[in-house]
Amino acid sequence: MNEVSGTERGNIHPGLAVSIVLKQDQRTGKLTKGIVKDILTSAPKHTHGIKVRLVTGEVGRVKIIG
Repeated sequence: MNEVSGTERGNIHPGLAVSIVLKQDQRTGKLTKGIVKDILTSAPKHTHGIKVRLVTGEVGRVKIIG
């Protein structure tokens, strides 16, 4: 499986289409699609996914890139 990981900051940049899990959706795992505006995680990796802000203003952790 050659999937790009949402847990590595280097894989994510503004303008990228991603699916994130919002804080209120963490229990259900419901994904929200959008375009990255800002990267909020400063660490190079995060086990639960890099935290981003979408252009809509929604904030969550990247689960799927593309």
